[in-house]
Amino acid sequence: MPEKPKILDIQSLTKTRLFQIEKLQLEFSNGTQCYYERIIAASNGAVLIVPLLSNETVLMIKEYSVGTEQYELLFPKGLIDNNESIHDAANRELMEEVGYAARKLTHLKSMSIAPGYLGFQTHIVLAEDLYKQELPGDEPEPLQTVECHLNQIDTLLQRTDLTESRSIAALYMARDIIHKRNAND
Repeated sequence: MPEKPKILDIQSLTKTRLFQIEKLQLEFSNGTQCYYERIIAASNGAVLIVPLLSNETVLMIKEYSVGTEQYELLFPKGLIDNNESIHDAANRELMEEVGYAARKLTHLKSMSIAPGYLGFQTHIVLAEDLYKQELPGDEPEPLQTVECHLNQIDTLLQRTDLTESRSIAALYMARDIIHKRNAND
């Protein structure tokens, strides 16, 4: 693997409550210099929770997404608060967004989105052994909870409101875990 480029200069272009945009001047090991822009998230990352209601059913939500200007079908998610663990954040978001808590939480994978310019991690967490438990959330309107069947991923992917890549990847991860468990039983 080649040597990582040297950062020659970093300039802050703008900053909001959610992110900062930076311009970096890099020098690669072959001497080539160029500029890149990146978005640095102003948080500790996020969690995306796969609530497993049964071996075949997960809970998803319908939530308005301003980026696509439509209601999207996706898994509950949210930012990790300061001094909060991944599991604590996952359980809190689960209670806020779908009205359940989990007795068992398993961190499946940490994922990036567009790592060429976005420095942000989402931690995918499988939530099992669910029980009713609500916390007030910060959403501007009530979220609709939707039961989705893991054995119908092909049908789910045909939906025009399921476009969020982290949720799609998490569906496959959950399905594969359940299939492996069933094969070992």
